[in-house]
Amino acid sequence: MKLSQRLIQEQVHPKIVVEGLELARKESLKFLEEFKVKLEVDKPLLLSVARTALNTKLIPALANQLVEMVVDAVQVIQKPDTPIDLHMVEIMHMIHKGASDSRMVRGIVMDHGSRHPGMPKRLENVYILACNVSLEYEKTEVNSQFFFSNAEDRQKLANSERRFTEERCQKLIDFKRQVCKEGRTFAFFNEKGIDPICL
Repeated sequence: MKLSQRLIQEQVHPKIVVEGLELARKESLKFLEEFKVKLEVDKPLLLSVARTALNTKLIPALANQLVEMVVDAVQVIQKPDTPIDLHMVEIMHMIHKGASDSRMVRGIVMDHGSRHPGMPKRLENVYILACNVSLEYEKTEVNSQFFFSNAEDRQKLANSERRFTEERCQKLIDFKRQVCKEGRTFAFFNEKGIDPICL
């Protein structure tokens, strides 16, 4: 583009410059099509590509540490004959940890512990339900206010909100009872909030 600017300053018409750039693009693509070599995409090739990319962005010590993790993360979520959904890989920044403490976790990472002291710390032979369901009183997305003429109307609204949340909880309990047979346990992980009353 800098060369194009110089050509325009030398009174070359912009249309000619654009046509030249388009011709160069076509010739470059033609050359790349003829020059390319079909390679088998395997782990050593992916490691090489990741190493090259990361070494241009990070210090070599950190880049070399992350190469294996990056390739493993992509291979874990890869499904045959479908494009890779990189949203399935989450990078979590842990407070009070350095970049050299990075590690790959094959599974779910919880950034906090259980929500109730009575919850078990370890489960075996377990069904896991991961949800993105709100089990708390919803705040409206628009700025709104409710005005009540008396305390009974306010209590009716609070009761209906509580009933709605309790119905969701009851559906989860019913599902657990339906799924869990003798000797099986159930774990529920939720991305959205859970009110203490739901616990």
